[in-house]
Amino acid sequence: MKKKLFMVLAGLLLLTGCAPNFGEQEEIVQETEDESKETAIIPKYNISDSYYKMILPFKQGEARGLVSEQLNTRLDIDEFETGLMRVAQDTFAPDKYLYQEGQYLKRDVINSWLRRKLTGDALAQAQAEAKDDEEEYVELGLNPALTGEGGLEEQNAESPIYLAHMLEHNYLIRQDDTVELGGVVIGLAMNSVHYFNQEDGYAREYQISRSEILAKGKEIAQEVINRVRKTNGLENVPIVIALYEQEKRSSIVPGNFIAKTTVKQGTNNLGKWEEINEEYYLFPSTEATSDYRDDAQMFNRFKQDIEEFFPNYTGVIGKAFYKNEELNYLDIEIPMQFYGKGEVVAFTQFVTGKVMEYFPDYINIEVNIMSTSGQEALIIKEPNQEQPTVHIYK
Repeated sequence: MKKKLFMVLAGLLLLTGCAPNFGEQEEIVQETEDESKETAIIPKYNISDSYYKMILPFKQGEARGLVSEQLNTRLDIDEFETGLMRVAQDTFAPDKYLYQEGQYLKRDVINSWLRRKLTGDALAQAQAEAKDDEEEYVELGLNPALTGEGGLEEQNAESPIYLAHMLEHNYLIRQDDTVELGGVVIGLAMNSVHYFNQEDGYAREYQISRSEILAKGKEIAQEVINRVRKTNGLENVPIVIALYEQEKRSSIVPGNFIAKTTVKQGTNNLGKWEEINEEYYLFPSTEATSDYRDDAQMFNRFKQDIEEFFPNYTGVIGKAFYKNEELNYLDIEIPMQFYGKGEVVAFTQFVTGKVMEYFPDYINIEVNIMSTSGQEALIIKEPNQEQPTVHIYK
């Protein structure tokens, strides 16, 4: 039976005896394939226009936890997921759609797609095993097989692992008295560096160019959509596929999405690929100074003022997010050595003033002031906000 989510307005919904009451919320009843019913709610409040409302209780994705096994750093793990939500907003507006983790592509399916294609003895063995089970062997791996010719370094350079991970997001839409699947977004995380071990056991790496990532990513995307259309429940919905270029293991900033395409309802045809112009930079760094000199100098002046007035300063680090070559978000961390709460208050006041003085109104800024004891203060400045939000931890 096709899944449908039937909506009714609920009054003040009491979740548990000690749970907070957020006022009037929408209650939904989900009719599952076995004809049982599950009750959940749509929260009345959303914490930000940048996020989707999510059906509660939170329904875990079928491939939950797999992302942490495949990507290089915690930074890439977080950016791959939150960045995919950002990509989704261009097609599925947060004021119309609800978010749910992927419920259709199973963990074992994704794992099988991330493997290399088989060749030689491994292929012969897999075909024999399928024949013994009276089945036809189907090649599922989306990464190229090793050629078997030359040494491991030569083979890996010729056939690197391009696809590191896949992530599915579901977006639900309200239709009269129902809520149903309105679209799917699939992220393909592509390697910019392929790591492997040489015959001597030493680690080696192969750099994959942006052009090679795009070419192979688009090729893989077509095969993915062909398979996804055969998945029960995904035959007709619109699907967005986005390519993510993950950073190397030693990077202190995450990678970024580089291209996306939309597959219209009921077709297997990839639409025109659109470039996604996003990138993260570390301040201070030679890369930031080279590519965004004015912003780098602005950050350095901010940093120098702190150095001049507070001798206990130990460093200022900024992580900047650029979209369409314009500074969109700046996350600043300031570690300090403090000897009293009064010093924390004075320093926070000083930094707040410098944030207002140096940085333009159109960007989001978050400043985290830290000590060896933990976080001491938080400063948040949103675009065109006259006064920033400041919190000093007790």
